[in-house]
Amino acid sequence: MEKRAHQYKLTLEYLKDSKGESISVAPIELTFNNHDDIFSIIERQKNKNLFGDKQQATEFAIGLKLFSEVMLKNRKDPLFEELAPAFGAFMKRLKAIPAADSE
Repeated sequence: MEKRAHQYKLTLEYLKDSKGESISVAPIELTFNNHDDIFSIIERQKNKNLFGDKQQATEFAIGLKLFSEVMLKNRKDPLFEELAPAFGAFMKRLKAIPAADSE
């Protein structure tokens, strides 16, 4: 029996290159499952004000959740063997940071 998961669709569009020139590349549309409510996580990271920039908090949360879910689904892959303990410690430290309002 498959575990229940939240379902998402992410669209990535390439707008301009590093020279500021418009790029015409078809967007990448990705549908995926995640065990967490990513929108809730984004809000929590914004409230922690880790980087002093709410957009960076959003980028961080999305990147972290995409990466960590792949790592979780492939936890026995040797690629993650050395990273897993450090990543676990990182996640505990991140979750312990209070929201900026509650300091």
